[in-house]
Order: sequence, then C-alpha cells, then structure tokens
Amino acid sequence: MPDSPCRDLCTSLRQMLSRERTLQLLQTAQGSKPSPCLRHPWNETSEPPVCGGEMERSSPVLTDFEDQYHEQFMAQGYLRLGQLLTDAELLALQQRMDDIMLGHIRYPNMRFQLNPDTPGGKPVRTLGNQNATLAYRRIDDLEQDPVFLSYLQHPLIRQITRRYIGEHVSVFRTMLMNKPAESGTVLPWHQDVGTGWGIDTNPFVTVWMGLDAATVASGCMQIVPGSNNLGILNERHFTTEEDQARYARPEDVVDLETEAGEVILLHNFLLHRSALNATGAPRRAFSVTYMDAATRSLKTGRTFPVVFGEGALDPATVPPKEAELMDIFHG
Repeated sequence: MPDSPCRDLCTSLRQMLSRERTLQLLQTAQGSKPSPCLRHPWNETSEPPVCGGEMERSSPVLTDFEDQYHEQFMAQGYLRLGQLLTDAELLALQQRMDDIMLGHIRYPNMRFQLNPDTPGGKPVRTLGNQNATLAYRRIDDLEQDPVFLSYLQHPLIRQITRRYIGEHVSVFRTMLMNKPAESGTVLPWHQDVGTGWGIDTNPFVTVWMGLDAATVASGCMQIVPGSNNLGILNERHFTTEEDQARYARPEDVVDLETEAGEVILLHNFLLHRSALNATGAPRRAFSVTYMDAATRSLKTGRTFPVVFGEGALDPATVPPKEAELMDIFHG
C-alpha cells in the first residue's frame, strides 16, 4: 500500500462512485487544484470545455481508429495518435512521475532501475523506491498507480486493443523509460519480442507516450518504417550485426521526434533504437504493451494484470500489485 498521503487517498478512492471525482482527488493529493478545463480521458461522450492557456498543438489527434489508420499502422509499424491529453492531464502525469521517483508516493511492489555506475555495467534494479532521485532509468508496474492506470485505459486505446486483441486485454509491462539530462542509456537495434520475454505469445500492440519532448539531441527513438513486416528476426530481443546492416541501413532510418504528450502506436516487431540524451532536460516516456488476457508467463504459468474486459483494474479501487508477481522479471 502506498505511503500517506496516498494511503489516505486510496481509502477515499474506494468510496467513490464517480471517476471524475477520483481524478480531482488525485490532483488535490499532488497539491494542485482540480482544473475546470480538465477533459477526462475515460469519458467518451463529454465534450472538452473551451479553455484558455493551452499550448498550441501541432500534431492532429485521432478520435476514432478507422480502417485507414489500421492500414498505415500495419504497413509502417507505427502511427502517430496525437496528444491525447490536455495540458492539465499531462502535467498531472509528469508531477505524478516525479513524486514516485522522489519517494513522495511509494509502492512497495514497484520495480525501479538505476543506470549502471560504470559504462558497460548492468543497471541496478530494486523492489520499491530505495533512492530519492529523478535519475532512474526505468520504473515498471505503473498500472497499480491510479493516475497512470486512468491514462492507459483511454477510450482510443480501448478501440485499438479491441480491434487487434479483443474484449479481454492485459498489460505485459507498464513502464517509464527515462534518459536523464546529459546521460541515459544507449539502446541498440531491437524488436520487442514476447518469446524473448518469457511469455507464451508475441504481443504487437504497444502505446508509447512522451512525457517530455523527444528530439535527436535528447535521444529520440529511431525506427525503420515497415520493418515490422520482416517478422521476428531474433527471439532474444536484440538484432545481430548482420541483420542491422541488412535491414537498418542509414537511408532507411527515421528519427521519431515527438512533442511532450504525443502518443505513438508501435508494432512490437518494428526495429527501433535510441541514443544518449545530450541535452540539459530529461527525456521520459511511458510505454505500455497490451496483449490477450489469456497470455501466461512461461516461467510461472500466471496471467498478467487485466485492464480491459472482465476483472479489469479500476482507478478508483486498484490494489497494490501482488508480491508473487515480483519474483520473476519479464522483459
């Protein structure tokens, strides 16, 4: 159970019937006033109120996942969904992430990973927040946080998962990837392949959102459009040098620069990599891999947290993640 004030907040959440009131409570816990301009991502019918002070958005926002978008996604391996959240909602996620990293909000069964102390060393992973720092490389198990859970159940994402997966959907991983200012980790060319993760299927639906702007200088993702159609090149995740030379030629590589809050639909078989962050600001991203709720771990035989369909987690009542799920790390 998260520490106070989040413990008190979660107790209140269980008593609430209104999801609008839930988000207001979450914002209050973060020390901010509920915004009258807030558009709730789970409300598919309400129109967002007109509100001043919003940043100008250059990327169009998808509201329906139509056939043309399906065709583009399958052909290219990625699709820009736009900025699905308002500035207020994005700010709430950014602040929530800071609070989790600094230990202001604690989850004992959330896995944290620091960058290695020396080049070439292995990242240090801990269970629970052991250091108050904004320099964490990666944080997993974010579906147990009501603010992040609310976002990953966005109606457009529900449309997408219904089309590709069905009614009953679980999440393989819900993680923050962070490239701290003037540092980070180089990720070589790879595919996000399920068999290499120790699960009995190969998911292909990942939704990625930049909490901060991602540029070439800050180590944005680089991709090879259409490489998802090559199939699985290596079930152990990373590609061989031979495959890199064949399929990731410099002229085929695209820098996937994004604005803060921009959301990208990614095919798990898409070849991608990223470099270090050379800027003075962090480059954080929240990534969720969705899959059939029947998917099981090859190591334990257990299924994964359900976010759509029968038994789905609810932001108003989401419990701490079971300790038994922490014994083995997947992916």
